[in-house]
Amino acid sequence: MTRHILILTAAALAIFHWTGVAAAPKSSAVIAAAVSDAARPEADRQRDAERKPADTLAFAGVKPGDSVAELIPGGGYFTRLLSKLVGPKGHVYAIAPARRPDAPADTPDRSLGAKAVAADPNYSNVSVLVEPIKSVTVPAPVDLVWTSQNYHDVHNVPDIDMVAFNKSVFDALKAGGVYLVIDHAAQAGSGARDTSTLHRIDPQIVKSEVLAAGFVLDSQSELLGHATDAHTAAVFDPSVRGKTDQFILKFRKPGRRP
Repeated sequence: MTRHILILTAAALAIFHWTGVAAAPKSSAVIAAAVSDAARPEADRQRDAERKPADTLAFAGVKPGDSVAELIPGGGYFTRLLSKLVGPKGHVYAIAPARRPDAPADTPDRSLGAKAVAADPNYSNVSVLVEPIKSVTVPAPVDLVWTSQNYHDVHNVPDIDMVAFNKSVFDALKAGGVYLVIDHAAQAGSGARDTSTLHRIDPQIVKSEVLAAGFVLDSQSELLGHATDAHTAAVFDPSVRGKTDQFILKFRKPGRRP
């Protein structure tokens, strides 16, 4: 009897080793392949040291086959990475802000960067959705909603209701889905005071707004933190550009992922 238990225990340990320990290197390899993608622009590669994409993607838990909604993708830095990581069985919806009806005629079209990525055959699993950023709408529920250095910008949308906005993110996710927010940190206790001037936001107000929409805080990371940043300069100021103190908050919609 004892011998049989020992044999079963050894088998169980072997299975655990194969499914658990071996899974991490596989995930790392997929992420590494996305980062080393030869089709990525050289300008993106030069930003990797400051943006730490491999570690950030690993923290988010993105995997092949996932569907992702990326909010305000800009030039597509993370769009390309997410596209390669989720692979042919996954999909990336790049949600770009629609031009406001009252915007001046020379207002830049903020969807052009995402459209250029989607037009590239290397990223054929990317679709661009141009919509007002008062809410998030996707064709089908997704595994991940990702926004990097943009949550503070959403605060600057006229008459925005941030709880309603985050509730739309909640509704866009599958049960157990992840909402990842990366942004430039403002001074503690400043709330949304600096969103339009310094382009920063207090992580505590982000937490309170997102939790009010029904999410739970899964985890947070100081991976992009910079202790020398005094949080008093605008993020485009040469003294801090590329070296701002940033936070990563990982929220989860309650429930079990399919």
